[in-house]
Amino acid sequence: MRADIRVGIVGAGANTTAKHIPLLQEIDGVEIVGVVNRSEASSAAVAQRFGIPRTYDHWEKAIADPDTNAIVIGTWPYLHCPVTLAALEAGKHVLTEARMAMNADEALRMLKASEARPDLVAQVVPSPITLFADATIQRLIAEEYIGRLLAVESRMRGGFIDSTAPMHWRQNADLSGNNIMAMGIYYEAIIRWVSRASTVMARGKIFTEHRTNEHGNHQTVKVPEHLDVVADLECGAQLHMQQSAIAGLLEDDAIYLFGSEGTLRLTTDKLFGGQRGDKSLAEIAIPNHERGGWQVEADFVAAIRREREVTHTTFADGLHYMRFTDAVARSLNSGRAETV
Repeated sequence: MRADIRVGIVGAGANTTAKHIPLLQEIDGVEIVGVVNRSEASSAAVAQRFGIPRTYDHWEKAIADPDTNAIVIGTWPYLHCPVTLAALEAGKHVLTEARMAMNADEALRMLKASEARPDLVAQVVPSPITLFADATIQRLIAEEYIGRLLAVESRMRGGFIDSTAPMHWRQNADLSGNNIMAMGIYYEAIIRWVSRASTVMARGKIFTEHRTNEHGNHQTVKVPEHLDVVADLECGAQLHMQQSAIAGLLEDDAIYLFGSEGTLRLTTDKLFGGQRGDKSLAEIAIPNHERGGWQVEADFVAAIRREREVTHTTFADGLHYMRFTDAVARSLNSGRAETV
């Protein structure tokens, strides 16, 4: 019997080969028809590795292929918008890698295109870092474990600076747009628990002004290597996010929620909490029925089959975090607080 979901892969980077391709192939009724990567050689290598029958020499061929009815976009952000728009216009479901787009203007175009085709699924790969604890944190906040939320503190660990390393795509604004390191991923996760930001103030620093790009040419670096963002949240709390590629040996790579009556601290794999009168934070067990995890590919397929709606992550949510990202970029340029 022919598969009901026939996927074309556009961009087969690390996350696509580690997650999207093998997990889609595990689902009954799903077939990966073809793949296109940045070169014919890399496309062929991925096809051989995963037993994918076709390769394409351009991403437009994957969309034009009459045997595909869904497109998975695993490219860097610079292609997310054009590939999404073309796929939706061709009547094909879309799962696009995060970050959603280069900027909010592109994200808005993508959202409008998806709204014009409500019969098609349009999904952004979600921020994965807090999935395991999201439900428990949401419950504790609802139960007023921390009382009134006053402040959120988020710091991302970086290594020691390497000024001789070639330019990573995240450091190349031509490929990443206004996205800075993992800022959008952390912001998307945090606002699952608390209200959205209304205004932001940002300061950033570039320590290595030029790097060698993928073509072997020297290119000016425009993406900060160290970033601090202070934001007002709609609920009245304050958010501080620090993203850094230079914070060697930073010990406390964590997200804190500070409330009037308690504190929550989330690390990469554990949740801690404490309340007024406690001497220190203690680990909070996450019940099995609340523990989340990666299920992006299963969610995409289920949404196409009308078994459940997309929640992680909708294009509307993606547009908001891109508006946050744009506000940070404006603040970096203006030196002033900017509205999200």
